Amino acid sequence: MFKTALIGAACVLAPLSVAAQVTLTAETSSPGGGAHYVSTTFAAALDSAGVANLQMTEGATLTNSVQAVAEGRLDVTTAPLILPFLLSRGIGPYSGVGKEKGAELAAEIRALYFHAAAHQTFGYYDSKPVADIRKLDGLRIWNGPPRGAALTSGRAMIQLLGGIKDGEGYEGVQTPWPDAVSTITSGAVEAWSIPSALPGGREIQFSAAGAITLFDVPSDLLNSELGQQIVKAPGHAPFSVPVDVYRAAYEGNDVTIVTDDDTFDTYSTAFAEIVRASMDEDLVFDIVTAMLDAQSRFEEGAPMGPYLNLTFGDIDGVSQGACGAVKIKMHPGAIRAYEAKGHTVADCLRP
Repeated sequence: MFKTALIGAACVLAPLSVAAQVTLTAETSSPGGGAHYVSTTFAAALDSAGVANLQMTEGATLTNSVQAVAEGRLDVTTAPLILPFLLSRGIGPYSGVGKEKGAELAAEIRALYFHAAAHQTFGYYDSKPVADIRKLDGLRIWNGPPRGAALTSGRAMIQLLGGIKDGEGYEGVQTPWPDAVSTITSGAVEAWSIPSALPGGREIQFSAAGAITLFDVPSDLLNSELGQQIVKAPGHAPFSVPVDVYRAAYEGNDVTIVTDDDTFDTYSTAFAEIVRASMDEDLVFDIVTAMLDAQSRFEEGAPMGPYLNLTFGDIDGVSQGACGAVKIKMHPGAIRAYEAKGHTVADCLRP
């Protein structure tokens, strides 16, 4: 894990702007994924607008980051929406927090905006292919970091494809995010299930070490009872992109895309950028306004930009995975910023 301080513009160029900036602490995932791109682009947008200087820690374990925001030890983090859900119940990685304290902490979390920058894929190296992705028994499969939302989603993919659970039908391998690429490229595992952007930076790194094949979820499995349970599970949302568009995103890289129809279908990980409820409303208004003004920067700054599902318009809550089992609310300053731009925000997201 390492830190990148995003410094404001030089005083000689923008003295008023720099004077208005506040310094906030922030955390995000490792480079290469969509969540990292969203967070760092957000930080750059705030810096350019003279609103805030985010001192960003990269490669963080977001399970810890979400709790740190709720406790007031951290100002901003990107958060898979399953984490506030688990925290509110004191279960999973937050079982040590307990139900009562977890509910109190989750009630302190507010969303600034939403995105779904990562979708679940299954892959392997062509030099050692998996004969049938529905028969994964006995394999060593990288399925996520040691804990958190990505591990839950990775395990769900293997259970859906092969009907087996981690430690029972296959050996799940987990490493911290900074070690994911080296673990997979070293040949230490026979396949992987990983949340990906489009195109995925990690997948491009994988393919630099040898040709790879990526799979979506076969239609019959996706439409099965278990498949729909996974798609609708807390922290998930449906993902579907025309396969031609998906393949074009990886053009020039040694990546083969396999689907059973003309779309790449799977489930995405629903995210929000979160702060504590007590953050100053006017500051949040300025922060979210700067984010909305930076739409072209988000969408044009990287090939994955158009596929981030960032909320630059009306927010209905359901599409963001936030108004079902996940009960997260938006910060009043964020709601005010959206409404000032002429957008609507669903009642279920209001505190």
